Amino acid sequence: MSIGFIGCGNMASAIIKGIISADIFPQSSINVFDINEKATKNIKSQFSDINVLQSENEIVKNSDTVILAVKPNVLAAVLDKINLTLEKKSVLLISIAAGKDLKYIRNSLSHDNRIIRVMPNINAVVGEAMSAYTANATATEEDKALCKKMLEGFGKAIYLDEKLFPLFGVIGGCAPAFSYMYIDALARAAVQNGMNKDTALKIAAQTVYGSAKMVLESGEHPYELIDRVCSPGGTTIEGIASLQADKFESTVNKAVKKALEKDSKL
Repeated sequence: MSIGFIGCGNMASAIIKGIISADIFPQSSINVFDINEKATKNIKSQFSDINVLQSENEIVKNSDTVILAVKPNVLAAVLDKINLTLEKKSVLLISIAAGKDLKYIRNSLSHDNRIIRVMPNINAVVGEAMSAYTANATATEEDKALCKKMLEGFGKAIYLDEKLFPLFGVIGGCAPAFSYMYIDALARAAVQNGMNKDTALKIAAQTVYGSAKMVLESGEHPYELIDRVCSPGGTTIEGIASLQADKFESTVNKAVKKALEKDSKL
């Protein structure tokens, strides 16, 4: 089996690193192409045994699975370029182009390809992405299993009905920025009270990381964990009460709704 990447940006690099680390594909079976020669040189410098090919169609001809790792605004042009080649070969197409649904991809082609749409998030760069994927009716269970295995090479993955993708795009795609903002706010508060910023950032980031792991691995509801940390009359419950008084939860809820509203207008 071989896999090809059309587009060699940061996300493609993260996926390649993940599938190699997880022993899903050896480097010698990975083909890459990007119109930006600098991008392919960068990928080649990281993974010396992968194959740099000369065009989008060469990727399709030499790959069983093709990852469309391009920007949404150029996806239509890429699909048009490879359309005739796809007619001659059964290839699994996996698109990571944001906002371009399965119907859009199918309607850009002259035949019924096996198509999977994937939405990873930026944390793929450090191997801790949360990704969603969905597939058209032509894609097989084996295709879905392969996709899931690849996504789990750089984080966690969940199969979702495509109608939930806009919401996933907010809580999975936008929320890393919300989380970074929270970590920075904690660190800045520590600086205000006398701590060095670098030290404060390390403490805040590790605390958020560990707290997320507790939610995922303990099986307990977040508020059960909150109750475990809060001692009667203690410092934690004082901080929690302050966050509630300042509408922390409703502020987060509003941010999610605003992001969803914006998504619907794009």
